[in-house]
Amino acid sequence: MNAKPKLRVVEGSEAPRSATDLSHLGPLMARAQKGDKRAYQEVLKACDAWLRIFLARRVAPDAVEDVAQEALMALHKKRHTYDPTKPFAPWFVAIARYKWLDKLRRHYRAEEVELEDQAAVGGHESAVMSKIVLERLLSHIPENQAQAIRLAKIEGHALDEIAEMTGQSLSSVKVRIHRGMKRMMKRLEEANA
Repeated sequence: MNAKPKLRVVEGSEAPRSATDLSHLGPLMARAQKGDKRAYQEVLKACDAWLRIFLARRVAPDAVEDVAQEALMALHKKRHTYDPTKPFAPWFVAIARYKWLDKLRRHYRAEEVELEDQAAVGGHESAVMSKIVLERLLSHIPENQAQAIRLAKIEGHALDEIAEMTGQSLSSVKVRIHRGMKRMMKRLEEANA
């Protein structure tokens, strides 16, 4: 006789949680803050699973482990700042997001250093780097703003000439240049933060 095993429902057992669900971790973190090692292990395990999903779509596959470990270390160092009266998920997601952004900044800066090394040409290094940085900044703003800035600031056209060339009003050209420059400055400040 091949008897099939009977499934039992255990009272109080919950359905398995999704790895993206952090909602249950608040009480566990509160217990962890009081020294409950088992609760802390559960928090770390759930956060690690969440991080791997979060980072898989945001960083290169070979960087997921490093960034996840950095975020878990930050969680460990900042665990005393968690307020048990508030939801856990936004607190932890902010930590993870900052670690992800740190990785992006390091990668971006490493790219710049690599470009500096490749672009170094005697006497023209500064001009080449300025051109690279400027083109990179212009690529992050709307094309109509980038065009107006190129015409005015790089090619040296007068604003009324630009208005005529683009078919825009003079005030529209001024606004596009102003907004584009403002966005580029914000981008520079973010990169240097």
